[in-house]
Amino acid sequence: MRLTLASLLAFAAAPAFAQTARSDTHGDHGGDPDLVVTAIIVRNQSDVLAGTSVVSGEELARDVRPTIGETLTRQAGVSATSFGPNASRPVLRGFQGERVRILSDGIGSFDVSNTSVDHAVVINPMTADRIEVLRGPAALLFGSSAIGGVVNVIDSRIPRHVPDEALHLDATTTYGSAADERSGGARVDVPVTEQIVVHLDGTYSKSGDLRTGGYLLTPELRARALASPDADVRAFADLKGRVPNSAARTWEIAGGAAYIADTGNMGVSVSRFNSLYGVPVRYSFDLASPAEHVRLDVAQTRVDMRGEVKPETGPFEAIRIRGGFADYRHNELDDAGHIGTTFLHKGWEGRTEFVQRKQGGWSGAVGGQFVLRDLNIIGDEKFLPKINAQQFGMFTVQSIDLGALRAELGARVEHAIAKAQADADLGTPAGRRSFTALSGSTGLAYEVVAGWRLGINASYTERAPSAEELYSNGPHAGTQAFELGDPHFRKEKSKGLEFTLRGKGEGYSLSASIFHSWFDNFIYEQPTGSFEDGLPIFAFRQNSARHYGAEFEGSVKLAQLGAYALNLDAVADVTRATIHTPTGSQPAPRIPALRVLGGLEAQSDTVNARLESEWVDGQNRIAPFETATRGYTLVNASLSVQPWGKDRPISLILSANNIFDVVARRHASFLKDYAPLAGRDLRVTVRFGF
Repeated sequence: MRLTLASLLAFAAAPAFAQTARSDTHGDHGGDPDLVVTAIIVRNQSDVLAGTSVVSGEELARDVRPTIGETLTRQAGVSATSFGPNASRPVLRGFQGERVRILSDGIGSFDVSNTSVDHAVVINPMTADRIEVLRGPAALLFGSSAIGGVVNVIDSRIPRHVPDEALHLDATTTYGSAADERSGGARVDVPVTEQIVVHLDGTYSKSGDLRTGGYLLTPELRARALASPDADVRAFADLKGRVPNSAARTWEIAGGAAYIADTGNMGVSVSRFNSLYGVPVRYSFDLASPAEHVRLDVAQTRVDMRGEVKPETGPFEAIRIRGGFADYRHNELDDAGHIGTTFLHKGWEGRTEFVQRKQGGWSGAVGGQFVLRDLNIIGDEKFLPKINAQQFGMFTVQSIDLGALRAELGARVEHAIAKAQADADLGTPAGRRSFTALSGSTGLAYEVVAGWRLGINASYTERAPSAEELYSNGPHAGTQAFELGDPHFRKEKSKGLEFTLRGKGEGYSLSASIFHSWFDNFIYEQPTGSFEDGLPIFAFRQNSARHYGAEFEGSVKLAQLGAYALNLDAVADVTRATIHTPTGSQPAPRIPALRVLGGLEAQSDTVNARLESEWVDGQNRIAPFETATRGYTLVNASLSVQPWGKDRPISLILSANNIFDVVARRHASFLKDYAPLAGRDLRVTVRFGF
């Protein structure tokens, strides 16, 4: 059935590709840094009614790290799970895991990073042309689970335009001192005919154990270790410098081809991802139950397809199809290299979007989406039975532009099924739950004066519990925790409001938002204080909750000094979340603290020099059995040189991060008390192309 559906979509699109006209522009406008593709109705970033961030070009080259989470932490409203340097998912407005969808060109990553924080996202930031972060109600167009937002990594594996050259090459190489990181990648696009392009890319990276700015354990854990009568435990207090078992080696290769015409395009790609990385140790103070040194051996083979038809007449200006399949496997290896647990995952996802032809100020889109996944865990430390999850959704977004007033309406209906096989090892019976979730959002933006808009968004969202939240019941070596779900969970429901202010003019821009969400049946995971099999129990629970916060980002041109523009920019964000239990209220776990980041940058056509400081407040508003996190200040600097100007893709980027070697820990991390962020990191990146 799955193959038949994909075949029918491809067959339906085929007639529009019969006309052969060369196209030298990106079919989805992906090459314009001011346009947001993830919004479905492609529009300028300032016109999207929800919070958005776009990272591309030199900014992406400067900020790119081995993980998506660490790559995006300079963006407003974004933190990271930071489970060591190799597994770090984005945290958006305090939401993580199931509530943040990470996409590759519009569809999922087909991995198991949503099941646990030690599982890496199988999307390589090194291959990205741009990364878009969409927060707020508009993110629901990509699934009811995307309450926190969507991170969409856009690449060129399925080519979007026909190069002018007989062969187009882009290459990047980077060295980072904190983990002795050596990475490089290259991609080649070759026009076979005036309409057919072939693509090939490959990346490789290798890093050692991450060096930090001081002691690995927090002062509280060091004091606890020193108070132990056991000399081996007391030795934990002296651990400093490098984070043991955090080295990694990753490679990826991909090939693709596309047919591109004025009336449409269609293409496919195939990729292979392989990574071997260590999970930092969560040290045990009970020598009868020593901590495990786990490494993950990850492999994924993925196939993607994308097509677009642009009818000359009729109600739709574009019909887009996107589909993918991936076969994923990772082995969790013990100290001796033996396989303890194996995760096997197969995923399918497809979506179709019918973009309406603009009529006056009215535009819109309707579409459908399906997600299918099978997960099977084999081994003594499996914490989930064999599960099958299915999601089928239909959505629409409608927008009207009346000049000073813009309005938008979105709706989604989704049916989800989560099935679990009976498992004698876990002692769990077979289970099947099905949910129908309804979600909707509306927004208004009014131009109060030229260049300044006030906006309001309102949303109602229903989210079905994930299979992991329902059926987890066992030990997990990677997180060194015993994880417990609840098969009786109900749908999660939320109501949200967001107020926005955006403005720009000659030499300045500003974007600010205040958001507030009220949840019924909010699902969260936190330690219980109990132990099972020598591991702390982390249980999923469900109660009402409230999230609210604010984001700000802005920039201003201070002066023009000869060829250099001197710019000042700033980002600030804060989130506060409370869970209301039958016995009282408590803070939600792992909510990032108040953060302010400011930078001063001198920009010219050939040289950009930047100095920035990031201040993060301490987080003392903590959930039961959670520990407080101390604040920190990081100072970074970078110099980017493009000797032949911005029109030539040749550049050298030098950066110094955490210049003063500060010990920093993110509160959103499960591992923060045992593994700080990187210490001083000197990085060199060279980019070139022709």
